[in-house]
Amino acid sequence: MPSPIPISRFLPRALPPTTSLGPCSSPNQLQGRRLSCIKPRRVLRRRSWCTVIWDELKLLDLVGSGGFGWVYKGTYYGQTVAIKKVRKCVKNKLAARHSFWAELNVAHLVHENIVRVVAATTSVPADPEAEDCVGTIIMEYAGRTSLDHRIYNCTEPLEMRGCLTFSHDIVSGLSFLHSHHIVHLDLKPANILITEAGRCKIGDFGCSHKLPIGGDLTPNGQLRHLAGTYTHRAPELLKGGRATLKADIYSFAITLWQMISRDQPYSGDRQCVMYAVVAYNRRPSFSRIFNESSMGRGIRSIISNCWECEPNRRPSAKQLLENIDCLKVQL
Repeated sequence: MPSPIPISRFLPRALPPTTSLGPCSSPNQLQGRRLSCIKPRRVLRRRSWCTVIWDELKLLDLVGSGGFGWVYKGTYYGQTVAIKKVRKCVKNKLAARHSFWAELNVAHLVHENIVRVVAATTSVPADPEAEDCVGTIIMEYAGRTSLDHRIYNCTEPLEMRGCLTFSHDIVSGLSFLHSHHIVHLDLKPANILITEAGRCKIGDFGCSHKLPIGGDLTPNGQLRHLAGTYTHRAPELLKGGRATLKADIYSFAITLWQMISRDQPYSGDRQCVMYAVVAYNRRPSFSRIFNESSMGRGIRSIISNCWECEPNRRPSAKQLLENIDCLKVQL
């Protein structure tokens, strides 16, 4: 299957595009080592090109499914991984392929607050399910618990300290992504996983974009984005404007509001909500908890700055991280 993203984009300079990549190739970079010297036991620990051996990949439990496809818990060379099979979209096959390749925008990146890609393939063993699959992505297993589940399905609410700790993790991941000119464009509690150690990791990059250095446009100057979740989508995107890194800052503001409020951002008709956000600068309401302490007021100030209508008035991820650290010191 041809990729809308040239394979040479992922290849290190030392490895020409004509090199045979085998049935499945990891998009991670080869760090000056030959393929023959990579030991299978270290396949998850090395950022290297490797050929996926299907006999070593075992599916265990179905973790989730939806319009995007299926996510399984499994093992690869005996180590626990998550396996995502991207489903073909009958109505829009190009969108399905874009979602698959967008996931690989972070394939070469390693950060403690980003779900790491181990390998990916558009070639799968012959089976009935393969006909409905664009490709398979093997990722680190970050657990089953999402931030959405923690907010809405746990009896105990998140304390201010917990909200700031999670916020630090999320913004740290965003800052790292933005330093590599990658915008997530679908940041929300459901796409943030919480590990057993209590660390947040950003996942699901199917809507992400790699922006050119020094700008917010694609090479042809027409990067526009319509995917993602409307409740967390920045107003400039709702209007069909260009995507910038500041769109993620807006999404973070809605996410932080959810952590504190334990409520849904909006109710009512989807189109009415989108119109009100754009035309009337509508935002979720601040409840009493935001005014009961200096910490609550500080978090309210951060949220208000992050969901400003004008992208240029929102802080960068780096500035936001500093603001969150200042609040944490007060605890």
